[in-house]
Amino acid sequence: MAELSSIYIHIIPITVILVIAFIVNALLKRTLTRVEEMQKQNADRTKFNFLKNSVGIVVYTIALILIINSIPALKNLGTALFAGAGVIAAIVGFASQAAFSNIVSGIFILIFKPFRIGDVIEFKAGMRGVVTDITFRQTVIKDYENKRIIIPNSIISEETIINSSIEEEAVRKHIHFGISYDANIDDAIAIIKEEIVTHPKFLDRRTAKEKKQNVPIMDVRVIAWGESSIDLRAYVWSKSYDDASALQCDVLKSIKERFDESGIEIPYPHRTIITKNA
Repeated sequence: MAELSSIYIHIIPITVILVIAFIVNALLKRTLTRVEEMQKQNADRTKFNFLKNSVGIVVYTIALILIINSIPALKNLGTALFAGAGVIAAIVGFASQAAFSNIVSGIFILIFKPFRIGDVIEFKAGMRGVVTDITFRQTVIKDYENKRIIIPNSIISEETIINSSIEEEAVRKHIHFGISYDANIDDAIAIIKEEIVTHPKFLDRRTAKEKKQNVPIMDVRVIAWGESSIDLRAYVWSKSYDDASALQCDVLKSIKERFDESGIEIPYPHRTIITKNA
């Protein structure tokens, strides 16, 4: 009976501490969510998400410390463990080295902001996607096939990253075309400009002064004499990477159709083969 009452004596404070920790964690997360909603337009979701992910770790760590201190047996065990702290520290340090590196890297990402939640980034040989979450351990990226790429913070912090959203979302897309040497270059350029400028996702980046000076709305230039074609490049602005990609796909189709109507050839590669008798 005495043993049973002793067990209850320990269970009650543990339960109370865990319940309080759960309530405090829920309240803090709810408060952060409300603050984020109140500042919806100006809020940096990266900070709020990182704080919400951190709150639980901090609260439950404090709860664990309180539980250990409230139970004499656990407190004595902790004292005994600290007595052999040298060996334990080496083991724990080795085991948690990667975890600690991820935490530090996550904090650095939060401070220096090479990317934020909602940014479109590209890394590792063309992998591209939208940052959806940054936690103590990892960064989560949603690619354009709706798959989640989960990368430890220590790894992504060492990557060379192309951020399409860090300053502004507007993107200048380079769209390439090839026409035959017999085609009329001016006609081809006129068709390209007409199809691109009338596309709903095209962005006119000219200032009011440039418009008064009749600066062209966009440029299409001859960039090379290819082996089989005259190579043209259109410099096209859109509001975002997604808009630019959609615009490119649409105009490649519509310009091909216009080229066919106008008799402008998109040539295949040509090779001249000379054979000699032995």
